[in-house]
Amino acid sequence: MKIIRFIIRFIKYYFSAKTKYDIHSPFVFNLITKVLTDKKKYDDYYKAEEIRNYLLNNNQRIIVNDFGAGLSSELKSAKKIKTIAKHSAKSPKYAKVLYCLVKYFQPRTILELGTSLGISAIYQSLAAPESKFITIEGCPNIAGIAKQNFNKLNLKNIELIVGKFDDVLQIALSKYETLDYIFFDGNHKKEATIKYFEQCIPLINNNTLFVFDDIHWSKEMEEAWEQIKKNPLATITIDIFFMGFVFFRKELTKQDFIIRF
Repeated sequence: MKIIRFIIRFIKYYFSAKTKYDIHSPFVFNLITKVLTDKKKYDDYYKAEEIRNYLLNNNQRIIVNDFGAGLSSELKSAKKIKTIAKHSAKSPKYAKVLYCLVKYFQPRTILELGTSLGISAIYQSLAAPESKFITIEGCPNIAGIAKQNFNKLNLKNIELIVGKFDDVLQIALSKYETLDYIFFDGNHKKEATIKYFEQCIPLINNNTLFVFDDIHWSKEMEEAWEQIKKNPLATITIDIFFMGFVFFRKELTKQDFIIRF
């Protein structure tokens, strides 16, 4: 039933989504043409995908502390790294979206909630190597593998903080005066998503971009996304189904876009 509901949500999205030819906002049109439809094969993609391929063939088992996906309590289990990579790592299609977003906007300060094995962090770090980048992961053993992956590519701008978001997010936020870009890819419950969003709001500036993963993953996430869209500070929101973007640019008229991707 869950799969059927997800398919229904996608069908609803698909038939309400617009293409670049329907968009009259120059800001959003440029985002579509220069980010979402950027087909260039950057050298950085190959570096990141080499790490992914290594992980997808890694049979090592590690103990996983799972706090995500709306779990009410911590679960521990032994999983193969290749299984985690297959199910948790951002797909190449959407990892490239993250890369192009960061490359286009060039944020100086980046925060990621949900490192996993580090694939999305690698894409984003490579796109803005001079940025100050903090990524948070709840499971120590998964964080250890991510750290190894960062070291393989000699990524110097990433600081990895290990701990539950509720315990360490404020510590991470205290390291910034302002945040240009945040990728929310962790706890997929409505209450937690709204809580982290509101914790991060005080650090926004006019150019800040919030990226939310899996906004249609569940009814709860859709409700969280709708509440976020209604925040008075959010001017432009963009729904590409598997991700949602929130901009806070005061010079732009408040609009919500659903873009076919």
